Amino acid sequence: MYSLTAASCYRSNLLLFENASFQIHRGYRVGVVGRNGSGKSSLFAMMMGKLEVEAGDLSIPPNTAIATVLQHTPDSAVAAIDYVLDGDVELRSIEAEIEKAVMADENERLGQLYAKLEAIDGYNARVRAAQLLQGLGFEVERQSNAVNSFSGGWRMRLNLAQALMCRSDLLLLDEPTNHLDLDAVLWLEDWLMGYDGTLMLISHDRDFLDKICGHIIHIENKQLSYYTGNYSAFEKMRAEKLAQQQSAYEKQQREVKHIQSFITRFKAKASKAKQAQSRVKALEKMELIGAAHVDSPFTFVFKQPDKVPDPLIKVEEADIGYGETTIVSDLTFNLVPDDRIGILGHNGAGKSTLMKLLAGELQAFKGDVFRSPSLKIGYFAQHQLEQLRLDENAIYHVQQLNKAESEQTIRDFLGSFGFNADHCSKPVKVFSGGEKSRLALALIVYQKPNLLILDEPTNHLDIEMRFALVSAIQDFAGALIVVSHDRYLLNAVTDRFYLVQDGKCELFKGDLDDYRQALKDWKADQLSSASDSSKSNVTQNRKEARQQKAELRKQLQPLTKEIKQLDKSMDELNAKKQKIHAELSTEDCYLEGNKARLTALLKEQAEVEKKLELEEEQWMAVSEQLEMLMLSLEQEE
Repeated sequence: MYSLTAASCYRSNLLLFENASFQIHRGYRVGVVGRNGSGKSSLFAMMMGKLEVEAGDLSIPPNTAIATVLQHTPDSAVAAIDYVLDGDVELRSIEAEIEKAVMADENERLGQLYAKLEAIDGYNARVRAAQLLQGLGFEVERQSNAVNSFSGGWRMRLNLAQALMCRSDLLLLDEPTNHLDLDAVLWLEDWLMGYDGTLMLISHDRDFLDKICGHIIHIENKQLSYYTGNYSAFEKMRAEKLAQQQSAYEKQQREVKHIQSFITRFKAKASKAKQAQSRVKALEKMELIGAAHVDSPFTFVFKQPDKVPDPLIKVEEADIGYGETTIVSDLTFNLVPDDRIGILGHNGAGKSTLMKLLAGELQAFKGDVFRSPSLKIGYFAQHQLEQLRLDENAIYHVQQLNKAESEQTIRDFLGSFGFNADHCSKPVKVFSGGEKSRLALALIVYQKPNLLILDEPTNHLDIEMRFALVSAIQDFAGALIVVSHDRYLLNAVTDRFYLVQDGKCELFKGDLDDYRQALKDWKADQLSSASDSSKSNVTQNRKEARQQKAELRKQLQPLTKEIKQLDKSMDELNAKKQKIHAELSTEDCYLEGNKARLTALLKEQAEVEKKLELEEEQWMAVSEQLEMLMLSLEQEE
């Protein structure tokens, strides 16, 4: 059990929380929530012994293995998979001891070390590391690339994989989804559901918290509160407390009345039907959780655009990509007022490429792209943050959009995004990631766009700001197209999805639950579902299709045969390894007269382990080739 009793926490003499207490039992999954700067990360620092506990007590069982995600990745030439394996400290320690014992010809010591390696399942460690990397989006061929060859976002994924590789008792994850796409978030969610240690998770993704956590720690107003239940249960309990305050209750009722009025007026009007339906979604959410956010510091809204042309953008038979590489081909896309579109697809499929085309930052290789002369885009992407002037303050950035605006009006506007008088005057370089994102969103809102293009807008935003953003988008009068791993946002502000996959962008007929299932199906053996996928290709020339399928099946045969051979060979090697291990475990093996036999056994064991490792790597590579061919076969049928 992990417990905190009457504890206080300070950072740079600033009190974050006081008189805090909780008890977390083994196997609990606990979400830690609160506004940015409330003390969530400081609580983790206390758990790791990096921050002193003031006026209280922290109890952690001795010899607890704690894993957390590194915030910085070394500029290393080590292969990605080896970097992930470094997360298993005990494994690396045993491997180092084995190397020393081999050099010193300490045969008895070697036998003991190999037994330890077997006990921690060390022989399968590389396979586990490869599976972690695959789940987080690293293709097999990239797993041997050097760490320093990856970009910052991918390095953070490596750090996450390294933390998951550790056979920990306590896993501390601080906003692990920030650098992930939706596919990787769904995979991580499933992985954490199977984690048998104790998990403490800082996140602003309410759907992620809901699925994983059974307890919530909430830090607010220098107080730490402990709740039993998932995030939705926490919000409901907190809302009930806040709703007892008359002013809070009345404010919520006014918001409900406003939305209900819109629904009543426009539900039957065809041109406003989509917006009315999204208000229905907002009302359903608000009735449950709205009161939990009545004290939010964020009160911004999108002002009515000057014009909302129809269509805003029309793309016909366009090919897009970079250099000489086409990422998405034959793209046909029509954006009209009231559109609320979410874009799905795995990392690298072309989602951001599509967004850049629509935003006007990328030109099509071929095809037609029409943009209304009245089009006014509000484009949010992570690289937009890099364009902020670090030495200037928030007021300066708004003034560049309208030099005639008074400073007080600008301050009032920035205040709706949580920037107080002091923050407005600080240079951007001292802003946190969340504050930079809020400023970038404020600049978009100020310009009164008629089309919002949002590429992962919730990264670094806390739950209060995410809720405010969703509420503002609900009232936005223009069109929206969004890429996000935040399912709450996607469900609340979109009414249909497009899927970017295999070089195409097409309407996805389903919701996010359907997409989750589709991901599982695509990653599994789909030969049995070939008849379903054949429906999409009924117009294909049947003779050509049969020839293509026959060719694909012909390519499958040697791979299938190789998989069977590898399975058989690995079974034999594992049996041989077990036999050697059994003999090494006997006392007779270490008698003076059996020294030659011991040496031979250890040599044979090392050879078997090396062969097994090579064959496991080959099995992974061949399996991926086989899976890709199977998917291709289904697409042809």
